[in-house]
Amino acid sequence: MMSDNPKDRVILHCDCNNFFASVELLTRPELRNVPVAVAGDTDSRHGIILAKNMPAKKMGIVTAETVWSAKKKCPTLVLLPPHHTLYHRISQRINQIYLAYTDQVEPFSVDESFLDVTASQTLFGDGVTIADTLRRRVREEIGITISVGVSFNKTWAKMGSDYQKPDATTVMDRTTGPKLLFPQKVDNMLFVGRSTAQILHANGIHTIGDIVKTGEAPLSRLLGKSGSGLWRSASGRDDSPVLQWGTQEEAKSISHATTFPYDLVGRDACHEALLSLSNELGIRLRKAHKKGSTLCIQIKNPQLQVISRQTQLPFPTGSTDVIFRDACALFDRSWDSRMPVRLLSVGLSDLIDENAAFPFQMSLFEEEVQDDPRRVKLEKTIDELQTRFGADTISRGKTGMRYSAKERNPEHSP
Repeated sequence: MMSDNPKDRVILHCDCNNFFASVELLTRPELRNVPVAVAGDTDSRHGIILAKNMPAKKMGIVTAETVWSAKKKCPTLVLLPPHHTLYHRISQRINQIYLAYTDQVEPFSVDESFLDVTASQTLFGDGVTIADTLRRRVREEIGITISVGVSFNKTWAKMGSDYQKPDATTVMDRTTGPKLLFPQKVDNMLFVGRSTAQILHANGIHTIGDIVKTGEAPLSRLLGKSGSGLWRSASGRDDSPVLQWGTQEEAKSISHATTFPYDLVGRDACHEALLSLSNELGIRLRKAHKKGSTLCIQIKNPQLQVISRQTQLPFPTGSTDVIFRDACALFDRSWDSRMPVRLLSVGLSDLIDENAAFPFQMSLFEEEVQDDPRRVKLEKTIDELQTRFGADTISRGKTGMRYSAKERNPEHSP
């Protein structure tokens, strides 16, 4: 790829086509030409389409729709269960191919990776040549296909890999990028979800080109701090680096979520679930030696509508007890407990190191201004016991709950 700017980086985004389904068909070649989809376990209410092959796509099957809906479109659809360990193993093999060309390989998900091949061009050819070589090697050595976007930044490279599928290379440089990208709907823009798209459409912003023309300041006023990032990404100003293989960006938040086998109804049942989630979140925070000061909960109803609510905690915490107490209070303010709940999520953001000093002002009225060291020590001891002897060794309050048809809300079974 010849760059318009000699200082431009050359970034690739490699995306495996229909990854889960493609991996499954490596061992089931007789199914290649029939509609096939990988789906979650319908018995535990994860019955959605996780991936599909090209024949299924031609029948209108889309990722994330319910199995019931997919079977209605295609009664002959063959459903296969997911094998995540196998997907991880194949992903590692594919990334090893990428690493033969650069050590700047940053996985974006199990089936996607960014590569910075700027310094590799003297050895292996320009960006397009490297992209085509990678497509050939993965196809011949692994047996699946990839699509590759070639650009000078990560966002446009990702948009390029999405532009043509399967088994294609798309260049999104300073000349071709605007021609291919700007006419697309805002819904196609990376990180633009349904609610953001609705806001943009309501304000006359319908294409990615409209985002760029609107400008950074107006978008910031419209969308808050995410507006600036959206404008920079759409206009090709994403300067984030591709991390070296084996390194990770520090997590900005940690959360834990559960989709329940049966809808939860009632304050006690939901608080019970929040206790379990808070316990898991606390364990992960303490394992990462982090604490956070912004608490967020998500609640999904049986119609798959989601609400998110957050609150600022008086001090950063990694304590299960504090997280649980404030999560329950936030839930009670946000949800009518008579309404059924399909999914709950609890998370903490604005993370800092657990030993970091946090300035606070003593108050005559605030009972707590920081985590109680005795409670922190106790919770770490509990973590250690559960790690050594099993999760059931010791539990808090009602964490021994089980979601079964007989024990919980049988009248709300799906």
